[in-house]
Amino acid sequence: MQFSINRSVFIKALNDVSRAISSRTTIPILTNIKIVLHEDGLILTGSNADISIESRINQQDEDANLKIESTGGITLPATFFINIVKHLPAQEMQITVEGMQALITSGSAAFKINGQDIQNYPQLPTMEDAQTLKVSAAQLSDIISQTKISASTQESRPILTGVHLQLRGNSVKAVTTDSHRLSQRIVNLTGAESDVDADVIIPAKSFNELQPLLEGQERVEIKLSSNQAVFDLGETTFYSRLLEGKYPETDRLIPSESTTELKIDANDLLGAIDRASLLSHESRNNVVELVLAGGKAQLSGSSQEVGQVKETLATQAVTGDDLDISFNPDYVRDALRVLNGQEVELKFTTNLRPFIIIPDGETDNKQLQLITPVRTF
Repeated sequence: MQFSINRSVFIKALNDVSRAISSRTTIPILTNIKIVLHEDGLILTGSNADISIESRINQQDEDANLKIESTGGITLPATFFINIVKHLPAQEMQITVEGMQALITSGSAAFKINGQDIQNYPQLPTMEDAQTLKVSAAQLSDIISQTKISASTQESRPILTGVHLQLRGNSVKAVTTDSHRLSQRIVNLTGAESDVDADVIIPAKSFNELQPLLEGQERVEIKLSSNQAVFDLGETTFYSRLLEGKYPETDRLIPSESTTELKIDANDLLGAIDRASLLSHESRNNVVELVLAGGKAQLSGSSQEVGQVKETLATQAVTGDDLDISFNPDYVRDALRVLNGQEVELKFTTNLRPFIIIPDGETDNKQLQLITPVRTF
């Protein structure tokens, strides 16, 4: 195998596939990057068994300036190989493979590194009986942003580490919960080009790696099978395994009524929580207190070792029963950030029941964040 290529284009493809490569794997060859050269282009693959990313560089791509001398394939240690390519001195580079060694040259620099046979690299999953739909990349990215924050990071309950997607026609419902908070987003897909009926759970870690690849994309083709989800982004294809099991019923966790409501600018509340957190983070339980009384709202945070902060909030409205409630400020801060600076409503029932944060004017729970309060007595 022998080819030359524009180094900048090659580095972008390497960076994309490297998102799927982990140094912590039980399959040693998956610490390598797979490089296969065909007569019409170059294919790079990275995988960690849970996700796989394949990136293609076509010979017709003028920016790539891909010149093919002979076809073939090899897998090379990802970390060393990527670092070498990034530090080469010239804009053009050449790779020549003989046996299981790759010679990498650029300008006056030359590296020779050992590789492994591509036949030992796991094959990408085949998609049989898959349901397919095309969606807006921006809309998919928004769904990911607004829900992934509540996915659990604890492997003791693997099912909660995923994003639960229910697709019915052109509607998608995305839900995550770690049992302390919950995020829900329901949208009608714009320009969806199929009628899909599917119920899948995709690891939030997969979405963390997929989301940056969506930037600059217009449309994404999604294929869903019984155990895999594939996202086709044109020259890049993203594969993710699905989590097995039944996701908990979450609708019953969302309160249907409220006795106290707070309307406030999200950025104003976010700033106050940031300030209260300066002290709450120094305490053992990391809790802030919100008091709603007499049409006013006061937020406070304290640390026995450091001191206390109290702040009267600039609210649009405080209605309903008086309330004194405590909660983890980090959960509320995450929720406010994904609401993109909108005016929000916080709806409470009692100081021991979960409360919801929704954009002002939301009436049917299509976009909500739910937080479980902290008992302080």
